[in-house]
Amino acid sequence: MASKTTIERRLQFRRSTLERLYEAYDKLLKGGVKSYTIDDRELTRFDLPDLKEEIEKMEKEVDELENLLSGQRPRKAVAVVLRDW
Repeated sequence: MASKTTIERRLQFRRSTLERLYEAYDKLLKGGVKSYTIDDRELTRFDLPDLKEEIEKMEKEVDELENLLSGQRPRKAVAVVLRDW
């Protein structure tokens, strides 16, 4: 498991990335710009669904890192198989 310092650095990076994604989505949605650049990527209005998926993924990662910092364990995947005898 990563140290608390490493988790905090990862969390800080993810939060700053999430803020840039929010800003790009907001500007493209409002129509104030035709394209938006994040680092080396140029996005247009047609990229809104992809951008929304990235935001949701980044939000989940931030939530998981915050939970790790607060002492909660990562989620486990559990499946239930229903059988009809």
